[in-house]
Amino acid sequence: MSDDINSLEDLADEDLARYVINLFHRIIMHYAFWFTEVNHQLGMDRALDALSEASSRSLSIQMKRLSKTLGFDMAAEDLPGPLAAIPREKLMELLQTVSVNWLANDGVWFQSVEFAHGMNDAKRCNDSCWTKFSPFEAWTIKQFLNMPERPGLEGLKKALGFRLYANVNQQSFSEEKPDSFVFQMNDCRVQAARKRKGLEDYPCKTAGLVEYTYFARSVDDRIKTECIGCPPDPHPEEWYCAWRFYIEE
Repeated sequence: MSDDINSLEDLADEDLARYVINLFHRIIMHYAFWFTEVNHQLGMDRALDALSEASSRSLSIQMKRLSKTLGFDMAAEDLPGPLAAIPREKLMELLQTVSVNWLANDGVWFQSVEFAHGMNDAKRCNDSCWTKFSPFEAWTIKQFLNMPERPGLEGLKKALGFRLYANVNQQSFSEEKPDSFVFQMNDCRVQAARKRKGLEDYPCKTAGLVEYTYFARSVDDRIKTECIGCPPDPHPEEWYCAWRFYIEE
């Protein structure tokens, strides 16, 4: 940006558009900081209660204002008309694109820490991040699907199908019993990319232990998690990692 920019009036149209994107980024970060601080001050349960209230009200307020400014209709209080009108095939493509963007964003953060501070700090930050994101993702899926407090193993299977990862990877269930089932990640976008480059598997077991344990427990606090195998563990060709979920009698 040029040094002679002193006010909005000095911005070219293109830079003014970039400034709008910058403002959206600030909203997202402020939203995240609010949740982080409420979690710190009042605990996760109360933070999620506040999030449920704030998110529904905030989305309605923001969509209403944006629809007036940009001239689009609303299909519902929380749903822009142009998005609702997108054909189903395109919506499926869009949700995959959004999910891949999430994964790319995760990788960018990891590399930003890794390149500046090393692999150990990057893995430490990554694993700690999952202690917060997994419970949140489980909570938001349960909210979206209107699931009961303790939906059991069937609820967990359903929730695993609505994770972001489910939109970018291939996964399956096996060894299904009344009190347990095995979840397999048959094709992992990250590991497959490393394989194409001739690299060894990324050792993601420490993150996976946090990710899956916290997710399952947040879906239903009775569910236990057991790692069958996850890199750097050896694994068969048909899966990269596998996890057993069960409820003890």
